Amino acid sequence: MLRRYEPATAPRPAGALRVPTLAAAVPIQLLALREPLRAWRARRRLAAAPRGAGEPVLVLPGMGVGDLTTLPLRRFLIAHGFDARGWELGRHRPDLPATLRRMLARVETLALETGTPVALVGWSLGGVVARELARLRPDLVARVVTLGTPVVGGLRATAIAGLFRIQGWDLEEVARRVERANATPLRVPVTAIWSRRDGIVAWWACVDEATAGAENLEASSCHWGLGLDPDVLEAIVVALAGRRAARHRAAS
Repeated sequence: MLRRYEPATAPRPAGALRVPTLAAAVPIQLLALREPLRAWRARRRLAAAPRGAGEPVLVLPGMGVGDLTTLPLRRFLIAHGFDARGWELGRHRPDLPATLRRMLARVETLALETGTPVALVGWSLGGVVARELARLRPDLVARVVTLGTPVVGGLRATAIAGLFRIQGWDLEEVARRVERANATPLRVPVTAIWSRRDGIVAWWACVDEATAGAENLEASSCHWGLGLDPDVLEAIVVALAGRRAARHRAAS
């Protein structure tokens, strides 16, 4: 089970605003190797998780990777009754304006095809795209679930910030753009899942204090393991199932 985090009543401890270092990021990601075994041990609990009724879900990958990395997550969602699909845009390049244009067309097409708003599950940078799509077209988006996604700080809050500075990126301007975007609140339900063991994105940057009523859930896995963590998988289907998951929450 993930731990619910209430920003207003859980002050951040001293040193909480630290950003992960690149040197430490890769070793921490080895924690992802434990997730398949954890999922196998939790198989009975996962089998009893809430089920969907064919609702469309788009799963957006993190930076530099594509649909292959979200395949286990999508298979889990499909097995639980959701119409989960990959984003089908190849490797995720850090070009937000271009990505938003292409993804907006994909969301519009899927919403028209299914006759219902689309749920968006975004991992890391994929969550940034999901949030901005929901901000642009809340009529097309049913809800947003983010995994290890920076809500504030932009690239400054990541272990790879230095690599982008070397390439000439103005990370302070990126952070200001993020802040300006957050001034327009999201009008769809949001579940933000993050971990203090992330290793790539600072956990405090992933806490959604900008969205009224956002659900913040703390996991124990690393960044690469979030989409494999059985507790995260269960939390995602609970979020996607919405009202149908009320009894599941009460029972647990």
